[in-house]
Amino acid sequence: MLLTFDVGNSNIVMGVFREDQLITNWRMATDYSKSADEIGIFIHQLFAHEKLDVSEVKDIIISSVVPHVMYSLQHMTQKYFDKEAIIIGPGIKTGMNIKYDNPRQVGADRIVNAVAGFKKYGGPLIIVDFGTATTFCAISEKCEYLGGAILPGIKISADALYERAAKLTRVELVKPNQVICKNTSQSIQAGIIFGYVGSVDYIVKKMKEELGGQDVRVIATGGLSTLIATESEEIEIVDRFLTLDGLSIIYNMNKVKKQPQE
Repeated sequence: MLLTFDVGNSNIVMGVFREDQLITNWRMATDYSKSADEIGIFIHQLFAHEKLDVSEVKDIIISSVVPHVMYSLQHMTQKYFDKEAIIIGPGIKTGMNIKYDNPRQVGADRIVNAVAGFKKYGGPLIIVDFGTATTFCAISEKCEYLGGAILPGIKISADALYERAAKLTRVELVKPNQVICKNTSQSIQAGIIFGYVGSVDYIVKKMKEELGGQDVRVIATGGLSTLIATESEEIEIVDRFLTLDGLSIIYNMNKVKKQPQE
């Protein structure tokens, strides 16, 4: 089995693959204070709950945009799985030609998404990842990572509203039935949800124009992708586990076959 980690600013998403098939996944909060032992024991409990044997984990691969948790996470993989994890970064083969001014500035999750998106859907392609920040990535038909845009995430936008407006209270992020609402809670929901949909669709349209008006597929992933995609005119497909699939694909590009002992 392959154990994958997608470490984001808000959550760590874990996936277990058997023969390139995702068989289960979990999500835990990203907590800088967690020790290697706390993480390791928690993951062992998750495996036990799913009746999976941790000894079957042959390799581990990690994509992270949070450097502060990497020491504990890497120490955990060594102590609890006896494995040196593959870390997405310089020196890892992806097959993606990165056209960024400084390729090292591209988040690991964006590259992993691009690899998975191109492998699964071809190009040209736009990937919208709804996380702590919402990222927009453009991939050409030649498997080139062209760049993109970054938008404050929907939860960050909502939190800013509550912090700055004293009389506005927190509301659940659900879509109201209409935009002209008759109470404050639904008015906030309408503004946040429909306003965000408008932002996403406008950015995607502008990216399509810059791609020359080609037939561009638009894929959404991330925790709140379904919520926005139901109203979006531009998003075609929601692929919630795109990043985990990308980690599996990149692992297969980089794994070293062990030589049989004589």
